[in-house]
Parts: sequence; C-alpha cells; structure tokens
Amino acid sequence: MRVLATREFPPGCMRDAAAAFDLTVRDEALTPAAAREALEGFDAVWTTIGDDWSARAFDGAPHRCRLLANFGVGWNHIDGEAARAAGVMVTNTPDATTEPTADVALLLMLMTARKAGAGERLVRAGEWTGWGPGAASMGMHLGGRTLGIVGLGRIGKALARRARAIGMDVIHFNRSRTGEAGQVELSELMARADVVACCVPGAPSTHHLIGAAELAAMRPDAILVNVSRGDVVDEGALIAALEAGRIGGAGLDVYENEPEIPAALMREDTVLLPHIGTAAPEVREAMGGMAVANLLALAKGRELPDRVA
Repeated sequence: MRVLATREFPPGCMRDAAAAFDLTVRDEALTPAAAREALEGFDAVWTTIGDDWSARAFDGAPHRCRLLANFGVGWNHIDGEAARAAGVMVTNTPDATTEPTADVALLLMLMTARKAGAGERLVRAGEWTGWGPGAASMGMHLGGRTLGIVGLGRIGKALARRARAIGMDVIHFNRSRTGEAGQVELSELMARADVVACCVPGAPSTHHLIGAAELAAMRPDAILVNVSRGDVVDEGALIAALEAGRIGGAGLDVYENEPEIPAALMREDTVLLPHIGTAAPEVREAMGGMAVANLLALAKGRELPDRVA
C-alpha cells in the first residue's frame, strides 16, 4: 500500500510505517493542488493540521486514495462532507491527546489568572523591585471560583477533574445532553464563569462559537482559555473585548490563522503558547501509533478503529 506522510512524524511510528508500507515523506504542508495529486497517487495519506483538505482538493473523484489518517484529534482542516462524497475515509487520534491537552488548559488557566506571563517578563527584564503586599502582579486565585467548560468531551471531562482538584466549581455547556450535573446554556455559562475554557472540536458548527455576544456576557474580571481550535473563538471580537477591558484576560494555545498571531494579542493580559497541547515525545508517539494502526487496518481490510468520516 502506497502511503504519503505529509510530515516527518515521530521516529518510532515512522519506522513502523516504513516497515509496513511503501512510504513517501513530503515534510511540507499540502496545498489543495498538492492534496489532489496525493489523492490520485497514494492509497492513503498520513496528514495533519496545516494540510489543506478543503472541498476543491477532492475535485475529480473517484481517487485512488481511500483514507486520510489524521495526526491529531482535531480535523477541521479536512472538509468531511467533500471527503465522504469522494469516497475517502477520515480517522483521527483522540485518546492520546486527552490528558496532555487538559494539562495545558489548566496551565493556561493558572498562568492567565495569576498573571504569570507578565510576571516572568518583568523578572527577565530586570524590572522587578521586590515583594510587596500590593504588588501590581496580583491576580485571581482559582480556588472557590467557577470554571465554565464549553464542550464536555474527553478533554473537557479531564479538565473538569483537574479544576475540581484545585477547589473550583465546574459548570459546562454541551450541544447534547451529558447527564452530568452543572450543564447550562452557553449564555448562562458565559455570564457565571470566572474562567471559560473552550474544549469543543473544530467544525463548521463550532466556528466562532465564542463571538462578540458571548464575550460581552462575560464578567469584566473573567478570563477565556482556548485549547480547541483557533476559529472556535472570533479572534477579532476577542481583541476588541480585551482592548475595551470587557474581560480580564485570555490564555491561548491555538489561533485562527496560526502560525500568524495578530500583534494586538501581544498584551500583558494574555498568555500565548505555540500550540503545545500535545507537545511531549510520548504523546506524539502515541498519536503516531494510532494513525499507523488506522493505516494498517485499511491495508488488512479491517474496520478503522478511529474513523470520524
């Protein structure tokens, strides 16, 4: 089976793939034109965020390719309807990403609430003048506060466990009923929460789920955290809310047009990370292992363990 890997994925899973398939490595993001060529020349593509699988990539179906094995849980860079119409299946890597992404969400919550980024920059600049009872770097203590989780899936539930462990109350919004205590409508969550954490999958239905109206409902000292996909939050509306002082801050690991980040987000009340939700060697190897498992299932005619489209 001919497989295209669009990046140099972690070495262990690359060795496994090279042993099992006729493997070609591109190590460059796919444009729609390059994606269409890959569909015509390979049985499967091992892909990831940054590759452009918009509808035009699937023009000219049927194609040789039967599977896009996505490296990552988020797959909103793939037009699922267009893939389905072209007869191309899509898989992702859900379980491997859950706990490390929840860790980074908690990290962003703590850093933003306690103004850790601004404080660290102060120290590095040699401008810290010492401890004082009224220091400007005082922030929000999260114990006893309310966390509002937007999307109580795997990552949302893992974050809820962490938040409760540090003494937070948890409410959540989910598009379907979860059967768990604390489920509220999005408007109520935005108004009640001291911290709003976005944990929904990236999809057309969640594009700009958090927009100007939702941000306007937040309390002026509340903070927003996003570890889902950048376009879940309307970045322009977020910048406007921060500049007007309508919210207390934001902690972001994802961006609408990453790696481009607007200069207007480079503020003292923001914490900005370079999409590190899964950035640990064992996590990336596990993600790669799941992708390879889906490729192997295709080669052996078995059911795909992580099919999403």
